[in-house]
Amino acid sequence: MKPEISKDTIRGHTTTIVLNILNQGDSYGYAIAKTIKQLSHAAYVINEATLYTVFRRLEKHGDISSYWGNETQGGRRKYYQITTQGRTTLRHNIDEWNFAKQVIDDLILGRLDDNVSKD
Repeated sequence: MKPEISKDTIRGHTTTIVLNILNQGDSYGYAIAKTIKQLSHAAYVINEATLYTVFRRLEKHGDISSYWGNETQGGRRKYYQITTQGRTTLRHNIDEWNFAKQVIDDLILGRLDDNVSKD
């Protein structure tokens, strides 16, 4: 049986995921959703409602800004771009993730040393 990643596991990291993608270049909703699917090797698909909630939250906090693209390739698209504050938030979130990942690895995979007293 192939392992699956639960939406609960991802939920606290969607802002960091979106910031990571926007840190690589401006983009719009559908393209970001497609990138998330690609980066996760199709193990995670973000739904549109969740994605636009993330956009609103990030824009409200000043981590991203938006602008309307031109209509040269069909309908007009709203593009998002990361701000300087967003880059700071991204670095902070990555630092927190790396720390949390280490603690969780220690808790889930760690073994008590024979020298440590068992309470």
